[in-house]
Amino acid sequence: MDPEDSSEYEDEEEDDDLMLFILPALYLASTGNGTLDQTSMVSDGTAIETPSQVSKFNDAEWICKVLEDDRGQGYDKLRVEPHILLELSRYLRSNDLLRNTRGVSVEEKIGMFIYMLSRNASFQKLNDRFKYSTETIHRHIKACFDAVTPMTAEFVKTPLTQAHQKISSDTRYWPYLENCIGAIDGIHVPMTISDSEAAPYRNRQESLTQNVMLACDFDLNFVYVSSSREGSASDAAVLYSAIESGFEVPRGKYYLVDGGYANTPSFLAPYNEVPYHTEDQDESNFEPIDYRELFNLRHAQLHRHIKCAVGLLKMRFPILNVATSYRKDTQLKIPSAAVVLHNIIQRQGGNEELLCEQTIPFASHKTVNLPSGDDTYGYDVSALNSECDMGNALRDGIALRMWADYESSMCLISE
Repeated sequence: MDPEDSSEYEDEEEDDDLMLFILPALYLASTGNGTLDQTSMVSDGTAIETPSQVSKFNDAEWICKVLEDDRGQGYDKLRVEPHILLELSRYLRSNDLLRNTRGVSVEEKIGMFIYMLSRNASFQKLNDRFKYSTETIHRHIKACFDAVTPMTAEFVKTPLTQAHQKISSDTRYWPYLENCIGAIDGIHVPMTISDSEAAPYRNRQESLTQNVMLACDFDLNFVYVSSSREGSASDAAVLYSAIESGFEVPRGKYYLVDGGYANTPSFLAPYNEVPYHTEDQDESNFEPIDYRELFNLRHAQLHRHIKCAVGLLKMRFPILNVATSYRKDTQLKIPSAAVVLHNIIQRQGGNEELLCEQTIPFASHKTVNLPSGDDTYGYDVSALNSECDMGNALRDGIALRMWADYESSMCLISE
């Protein structure tokens, strides 16, 4: 029997909820106190924290402290301010996406959910930490998935079409890349799936994954997520599917993509068979020999933002790095839910500099063989070729203007 869908355990949940009222009442009666202590004692005398039932803010404070302090060895702390949790909870309530049940506030439910994603916590760990039965936690987690996933429409939005400050204030990019609004990349999220359904999800490394397309702006906020595509699908095929599903690029604007995508006016890729720099180190000593090398250098410097954003997402939510035991349809919702929560947390101000130092894992300064886009990118080959021709003309125009100004500046320096 699947506890996510079963109602057989409602009596047990009601018993849990009833105890949440009885125990505080007994405590208050015995102490004559009007508030609940935030700690209790286990049998060995060690103090453990338990969620307060007094106020939503106390719930939020306790949850946020757990999220920050209980990440486990090898994980950076996840900092979520109580007011962010309260804001999210208010949104969920006001849109009737999640509601209080007896003894369990929305704050605590969403706290369990973030705790699970941020610590890759098993149901047993959630049971130990939050003191509810496994069946009760199953239901709360499922309810949170159902509530958070549709929030992409509100919290994952197309970026502004005006030039970002990181472009407009930097002569390396301005005015050449003034119409660039973000960067795109794909990630593979491991899955657990039955043998009968496994074949399409097996990727080139023979692992079972879903291929997730992510787009971000230059503040490391995600502006688009497309999940649930099989791991065998190429990044280019996932992008094509996203376009068919409604993903649009504003007219005259474009995203930066890597060499796995076709070069079009909406998705600007680097030149093939040209050095492509994937790290900051030693870039100051690199002298491009032509317009293509210079373009690839600038392209790599800006496209790196999606690598940083993905690194931050995975650092916050390590569940994206492992296969889980959830049902298939639930597993497919995990990336979108993580992206929504990432964007909400980003409102506090992200640790961009720290992350960018940690998440650029590639070797630099060697020529890499960049493919020219996937054969399955689209079904209308002639239309695609036409778009590639226009994309190549756009890229050449940008690169040649960059190169002309670069050569002029080098001449001035030499004089």
